[in-house]
Amino acid sequence: MTAPQDPAGAAADPAAPGAHPAATRTSPSAPGTGSGARPVCAHPPPRSRTVFAAAHVVADPHAGTPDGPAAVDWDATLAFRHHLWAHGLGVAEAMDTAQRGAGLDWRAAAELIRRSAAEARAVGGLLACGAGTDQLPPHETSLDRIRGAYEEQLGLVEDAGARPVLMASRQLAAAATGPEDYRALYGHLLRQAARPVILHWLGPVFDPALAGYWGSGDPDAATETLLAIVAGHPGKVDGVKVSLLDPAREVALRRRLPRTVRCYTGDDFHYPELIAGDDHGASHALLGVFDPLAPLAAAAVRLLDGGDTAGFRAALDPTVALARHLFQEPTRHYKTGIVLLAWLAGHQPHFTMVGGLQSARSLPHLRRAHQLADRLGLFPDPELAAHRMRRLLAVHGAQDA
Repeated sequence: MTAPQDPAGAAADPAAPGAHPAATRTSPSAPGTGSGARPVCAHPPPRSRTVFAAAHVVADPHAGTPDGPAAVDWDATLAFRHHLWAHGLGVAEAMDTAQRGAGLDWRAAAELIRRSAAEARAVGGLLACGAGTDQLPPHETSLDRIRGAYEEQLGLVEDAGARPVLMASRQLAAAATGPEDYRALYGHLLRQAARPVILHWLGPVFDPALAGYWGSGDPDAATETLLAIVAGHPGKVDGVKVSLLDPAREVALRRRLPRTVRCYTGDDFHYPELIAGDDHGASHALLGVFDPLAPLAAAAVRLLDGGDTAGFRAALDPTVALARHLFQEPTRHYKTGIVLLAWLAGHQPHFTMVGGLQSARSLPHLRRAHQLADRLGLFPDPELAAHRMRRLLAVHGAQDA
């Protein structure tokens, strides 16, 4: 049974067990918060790894339509960024987890970048922001216009003071005729970038429109093109985010990157082993699953700062079952489970998404996500989480889902 788009069953419920007035504005689990206050950066960032959580957006349930411009609840959205910073994590903004290309249009993404950058400056939070080409029509074929779209978004991110992430472009994937088009376009962007950027390789498991990225359907050939782009522009690439769900390929790529270039894992299935690393190195992290796992993940990575790899694995390995559930096929709908968990945890007062994507997962899937998260102790108020889950199921007549 698929969850209907009607958000009535997920409305705010201030009378629910454990609910309190601040629950919609601040994170109940964020250290250093008070009622109605913005969290402060209570924990410093980890020293041994650079770690970003790709953050979701909170929709405005009283505005917007599934096929119209995105309507965002800015207060709740920015409060969640402060929750991530308070735990010492960086925020990866306006990325796939924020529904770029799946409900969040470029106009709303640009506003999100500007607002998040201002908040990051206020608390000294680490921020990286996605720059892509989603202001173009879906079937744009002009490489000049694709380059111009990238330049516009890259300029906005740099002007905001954030670290740019050059996101994979659906338009480029469709328009490029081979590796040379990628080398030329990315080379142009890297030469003009004002600061080192993160390159993003998002595999077709996350977005089928990106099949054949870097100019080849052969992953080995695609890897060679990417490595050539990095090697050809020393000092211009901070890191490469690898979202292929192929840990062996990520490790092989990581070992061939220049020592000054980070490998950021985007593998939401194998992140503990990739972040822990081996005798030849380790991956940093830019992960959507760290949105719901923030307190647990941040504490686990800090164990690596003290060299406690076994403790890190003991803390993070049990989270993989939840991650694999959230990211099960069709993987692109993982955002629905992430927003559900944010609502259950009290980070937002409703379970609605831009584009109506709260209906993208079945009710049994959502119920299982709640169960797995509860076993991990992710909910600051388990009674509130259970009450909201029961209410969601009851409204849709699916108590036995």
